[in-house]
Amino acid sequence: MTRSTGPHLGAILYLVGMVVLSAYFVFAAVQGDYGLFRRAEIAAEARALEVELALLEGEVARMENLTRRLSDEYLDLDLLDERARDVLGFIRADEVVIR
Repeated sequence: MTRSTGPHLGAILYLVGMVVLSAYFVFAAVQGDYGLFRRAEIAAEARALEVELALLEGEVARMENLTRRLSDEYLDLDLLDERARDVLGFIRADEVVIR
């Protein structure tokens, strides 16, 4: 007494289970915490941080240059004059201030 003419119910459930499991892993590979989209976001964030780092390194180099020029070993009198007038709000007699 054989009643089955088509695929067995177990085979259909197995196939559906494998399709669902495959869909889950594909979704995780694309959308998950370590997926392709997250990887692209991390790469874009890394590029933005590299640009910010380059700007900050330039600022640090500029500040180191100014600090060296105002140090005891090497004193740039023009820079010292400029900074003193800027901080204290003084002007020289031959300068004109336009507001």
